[in-house]
Amino acid sequence: MGYIRSAALRGFADEVTVHGGDPAAYARAVGLRPDALLADDVLVRDEAAAQLLELAAHALGRPDLGLRIARRQDITTLGSLAVAIQHSPTLGDALDCTSRYLFVHNGSLSVRLGGDPQGERGVAGLHYGPAGEGLVQGTDMGLAFAHGVITYLHGGPYGLLGVELPYRPAAEPAAYEAAYGAPVTFEAPGTAAVLRLPQALAGHRLAGVNATLRRLALAHLAAQTPLPGTGGGTSARVRAAVRESLGTGSVEIAAVARLLAVHHRTLQRRLEAEGTTFGALVDEVRRGEARRLLTGTDLPLAQVSAMVGFAEQSALSRAARRWWDAAPRAVRAGAAPDRVSWGTLEG
Repeated sequence: MGYIRSAALRGFADEVTVHGGDPAAYARAVGLRPDALLADDVLVRDEAAAQLLELAAHALGRPDLGLRIARRQDITTLGSLAVAIQHSPTLGDALDCTSRYLFVHNGSLSVRLGGDPQGERGVAGLHYGPAGEGLVQGTDMGLAFAHGVITYLHGGPYGLLGVELPYRPAAEPAAYEAAYGAPVTFEAPGTAAVLRLPQALAGHRLAGVNATLRRLALAHLAAQTPLPGTGGGTSARVRAAVRESLGTGSVEIAAVARLLAVHHRTLQRRLEAEGTTFGALVDEVRRGEARRLLTGTDLPLAQVSAMVGFAEQSALSRAARRWWDAAPRAVRAGAAPDRVSWGTLEG
């Protein structure tokens, strides 16, 4: 069982409501908390999310529901990954970044740029999977979302040559062709859905790239990647949950356990088996986020304190002394001169 950020369901509630459905009732029916539909950073079971889409599509008589929801989403759905993607030098770099760090958004999905399934010269394939018969609304939504992101990064149509789906269409074929503006092949061989792209598209340079913003975003994403050989599956999920909760919600173990859909004692045992504790992970995440904010932005110290989950600035000062044997101002003063202002980060 894997987990995804609830941001992947952004637009679901609005689309369902437009068609007279009750999104909260559908969420409860598949075991999801209804409030997950109103937030971006709740961790939800991927299987439950897929079942939610199928249930709603059937109940509403909207077999193109996944395609419709994708139209309501944009690149910001990807959270911190969106910053790294938008500030990649080329579209190929953006796709490579997506392939490497997509697990932060959806731990059970993979996206990679590979060969053309038809073997045509000068054509590449963006392989999205796994995909197959059964719960297809999620794939319909996800692949159409990927198409929309590429269109956005390219600044308009990018020359999509065709789409290959390894399953029968849930909706009328015309709905798929309207969504992509290209021919769509159904029941294609393989286990991935594929966007067929011009190979030269990978070299397309993106506009408005800020190398410093990309470096900060990549550092943030890399911090969520388990070290090779450490296992750390539960630890990695806890780090991600804590990082998203800092400054916005409780970082108590009971609250994080609810996000991960496990009992807090079970979570404690799993962390102990990986040689760590919840408190140690919270401290590790706080330390990393504090250093990133101190050395990478010019945010006021009071705001940095709040963003890493401290009630008062004095708590940040004590922690900084323990972590680095230095005051927060000294840590900031010793940083490289390419700090980015918060206004730049927001823009």
